[in-house]
Amino acid sequence: MGAGTGVNRALAFIFVTVLIDAIGFGIVIPVFPQLIVKLSGRTLAHAAEISGWIAFLYAGIQFLMGPVIGGLSDRFGRRPVLLASMLAFSLDYLVMAFAPTLAWLVAARAVAGITGATFPTAYAYIADVTPADKRGANFGIIGMAFGFGFIIGPALGGLVARFGDEVPFLLSAGLAMANFLYGLIVLPESLPPAQRRPFQWRRANPVGALMRLRSAHPVVLMLGATVFVWTLSYQSLYSIWSYHGQLRYGWSAEQVGWSLAAVGLSGAFIQGVVGRRLIPRFGQRRIIQFGLLSAVAGYSTYAMADVGWMVYLGITVSALQGLVFPCLQGLMSAEMPPSEQGELQGAVASLQSLSAIIGPPLMTTVFARFSAPEAPVYQPGAPFLVSLFFVGVTSLLFFRAMANRRVVAA
Repeated sequence: MGAGTGVNRALAFIFVTVLIDAIGFGIVIPVFPQLIVKLSGRTLAHAAEISGWIAFLYAGIQFLMGPVIGGLSDRFGRRPVLLASMLAFSLDYLVMAFAPTLAWLVAARAVAGITGATFPTAYAYIADVTPADKRGANFGIIGMAFGFGFIIGPALGGLVARFGDEVPFLLSAGLAMANFLYGLIVLPESLPPAQRRPFQWRRANPVGALMRLRSAHPVVLMLGATVFVWTLSYQSLYSIWSYHGQLRYGWSAEQVGWSLAAVGLSGAFIQGVVGRRLIPRFGQRRIIQFGLLSAVAGYSTYAMADVGWMVYLGITVSALQGLVFPCLQGLMSAEMPPSEQGELQGAVASLQSLSAIIGPPLMTTVFARFSAPEAPVYQPGAPFLVSLFFVGVTSLLFFRAMANRRVVAA
């Protein structure tokens, strides 16, 4: 079997892995608001705040565990880490399906945060099997798979929710278990023993990992700051989309599911088809600039949309923002040796988790304050204005990183 065939087979497996995980994740989004309302006895606006704090806990644990998981994948290989993550998510969804109290739901999300290593380890896997100049395009495969998962998952979740709030969680558990069994049978290891490094606790913590990037890779650290603020900008989408649609437009769980399916379709097409043509032609730096402008157009539309159909306009004009993260990943990965790809992705995962620690409570609190009946200014789209601010900061950091890169190269 040729090297190209092996790489294509590995990329196909990663695509399927992330696809099934994204389907499982997307299925539960349309019913999550109702679940929290039922378990907490609060209103929809207040349930959004509770959801934000649950996301805060999940992200906080991932922030601490990201470098540990990345370091373990550098030491023992990508395969065992990916398999452990798949199994843990299956059990997590099963517990959520039958959670009798809000405390049980919180505990299930905490466990998932410990082993939520699929995405950073998948990025490291792709870096193992892809030349540096092609990583930005191939990293887009993960975004494409996540996009397809968001086409299938939320739409499917909205459809099966009519049979009970627990049904989407049971379906997610089954998909995650199928993914685990599939990987157990066919997943090859991508990191040869000769390229592995010893596990070190001093490098396996978020502060240590980031400080090491600062001392050894200053350009990567600046790009990491760009990733952090960029991921802060789209926390509004993950945190308040369902609540915003139900409150502002009166959407049902099924309508929320279809809107998220549209987001997934847009992301899959841009990252899996358009990106693989545009990135080699224009380069990662210029594509990031296009993506930032696209984000400005999208968040402005979401913030001001008074009727539901305008949300779909926002999805269309914001499509290119889906290329920003894989291109940033490609620029960072090109600066690192093979033996440190797992550590890099673990550090990036911690940065994403740190943004998810700050973002959901911030966005849901803003949403609750500006959508409550007693709000002095009623503007449920306020979190999207916060996202616009973070896009502006992202732009400043990115151009600063590129200026530093030229200085280092010189």
